[in-house]
Amino acid sequence: MPGYLGGVSPLVPPGVYTPQEDTALLAEALSEEPLRPGADVLDVGTGTGALALYAARRGMRVTAVDVSWRAVGAARINAWLSGVRVRIRHGNLFDPVRGQTFDLMLANPPYMPAPDGGSTPRGTARAWDAGRDGRLVLDRICREAPALLRPGGVLLIVHSAVSGPERTLELLRAAGLKSSVIRRRRIAFGPVLRERQGWLRERGLLSAAEDKEELVVVRAELPV
Repeated sequence: MPGYLGGVSPLVPPGVYTPQEDTALLAEALSEEPLRPGADVLDVGTGTGALALYAARRGMRVTAVDVSWRAVGAARINAWLSGVRVRIRHGNLFDPVRGQTFDLMLANPPYMPAPDGGSTPRGTARAWDAGRDGRLVLDRICREAPALLRPGGVLLIVHSAVSGPERTLELLRAAGLKSSVIRRRRIAFGPVLRERQGWLRERGLLSAAEDKEELVVVRAELPV
């Protein structure tokens, strides 16, 4: 089990995203942020709560949000099993924390382009499907997150290169944040991407030569 989970196997009910390589990559980026104990952290789209628990173990005050009641329940149980304190809220992205601000925000949103992207994802697919370009949730985060950051605050987002890191950087910079890709990792195709690779290649989101998926972590900081 990855170190960021503290040796505890998380409860992962059906329909809740299982911590994977993207979770681990975001945890690595989080580990390098020099935050003071007691810093306020928001984990949006927390899933099992793995990243929220990792931040809480570092002495941060953590709020975790998810639109899925199953994820909220799983995160609460995993926090109890891990013996750490996390405030866990049900809601759509930033709705439960409007009017609050944070020193650090974490996001591992759904980012996989979907052929039926015109419809609202349901069930298990909500954990990865994100419209025809993979940006259904990413664009909202880029637009709305800056207003919830304190001066000097940092946003860390992980997603696939197939969903347009350049667009993420463009939106965050337009909002006044200093933004860059700080981590990249190539991994084997997962089941969803493997199933859709033909469609992704037809759309130009995946080249004919690519046989691995590239994950990126974008870091954006609100100037003081």
